[in-house]
Amino acid sequence: MEILYLLVPLSVVLVFIIAVIFWWSLKSGQFEDMEGPGYRILMDDDKSGANGNPGKPPTVDPDQGKSAGK
Repeated sequence: MEILYLLVPLSVVLVFIIAVIFWWSLKSGQFEDMEGPGYRILMDDDKSGANGNPGKPPTVDPDQGKSAGK
């Protein structure tokens, strides 16, 4: 029975902490767009080159393949 003197206030504090964290997540916009990131994974980005720069072709090193001694 004495354990209830510890568990009841501890559970009230835990519920309060969870409520504060949930309120913060609502105010900071964590739940604004729930479907967008899922669709962004499926969209194909044809504009980006192999190096990740949109609209630019992949860079090629002109000295690649030449030996250093020549």
